[in-house]
Amino acid sequence: MSIEQTDIAVVGAGMVGAALALGLAQQGFAVTAIEQSAPVAFDPATPPDVRISAISAASVGLLRGLGVWDAVRAMRAHRYRRLETWEWESAHVSFSADELKLPELGYMVENNVLQQALWQALAAHENVTLRVPAALETMRAAEGESLLTFTDGSALRAKLVIGADGASSQVRQMAGIGTHAWQYPQSCMLITVACEDEPGDSTWQQFTPAGPRAFLPLFDRWASLVWYDAPARIRQLQSLPMARLGEEIARSFPQRVGKVTPVAAGAFPLTRRHALRYVRPGVALVGDAAHTIHPLAGQGVNLGYRDVEALLAVLGNARSYGEAWESLPVLRRYQARRMADNYLMQSGMDLFCAGFSNDLAPVRMLRNVGLMAAARAGVLKRRALKYALGL
Repeated sequence: MSIEQTDIAVVGAGMVGAALALGLAQQGFAVTAIEQSAPVAFDPATPPDVRISAISAASVGLLRGLGVWDAVRAMRAHRYRRLETWEWESAHVSFSADELKLPELGYMVENNVLQQALWQALAAHENVTLRVPAALETMRAAEGESLLTFTDGSALRAKLVIGADGASSQVRQMAGIGTHAWQYPQSCMLITVACEDEPGDSTWQQFTPAGPRAFLPLFDRWASLVWYDAPARIRQLQSLPMARLGEEIARSFPQRVGKVTPVAAGAFPLTRRHALRYVRPGVALVGDAAHTIHPLAGQGVNLGYRDVEALLAVLGNARSYGEAWESLPVLRRYQARRMADNYLMQSGMDLFCAGFSNDLAPVRMLRNVGLMAAARAGVLKRRALKYALGL
């Protein structure tokens, strides 16, 4: 059996893994990107995919630096300039791009569009080998040389293995890295809708005792609705035909959603997960393989892109100074830069979700007073927004 060689094996070439593989290749590393299946080809005639990401201004900057943002825009993306949240109308908080003197807060992008743009760049780069379809069978990780074997009988040696293979990461499990995890008491339903009116450039979420209701504007007259509720309620909604689901939307969402027609939907449970460490000899974790977060604030992929920026900087700097870039001391610098920040964001979301999932009258009063205070916070509000956007 012949064994191929590479500098870095990136297991998982989704939105985060593909961005990392491209950035490493652009720095001069030989990279092998490993994925079970290629993304579906983009078809401009199809409705938007159910899976949507709110890409922050900082993440747009990363994608622009990688040279793929123009390809994303050439397919489809919709910018949003305002973010609004409320429970009581009198406690309405809004964030505007104008407050930060930005052209937009970010973009709504279909996950498949983002992955497709990254894969086009990977396929064109001379330092990248794409292994697809490929399924990992075993991993023997060690500092400076790790061995991966695949179900087709092939093998690959790499100086460093990066797990970007999602929340159920094989790399994380094979490296013996544990996690701290629990299920949130809600599930999430994503609904693609056709709008009678233009969706505009504002994304919003209304808090209710059962869970938030959110609206994400998309291109043309499309939008995505996000419905958080008890798992049994979400299962019941999943079983409905689209016409009945439309009636439930009209009953449960605020009037400002307007007249919408659902065309597709998907649902998933909500899990909070954090790896106990991000690195081991020969291995590093990024994105959902390292941490998952409640999607309420749309921070999942953006935190993954912060991981990408940090790991690119750590490995690139170590290599430029002649260090053993694949060594554990170097990898620990990446962990030190990202672990606390991700934990802080997760904990903040946990506190936020717990506070807004409680229907006790004193708690409702306190949280709405808090929202009213936030609306008038001025400088503090802008700082919070900049942090959330990664600026």
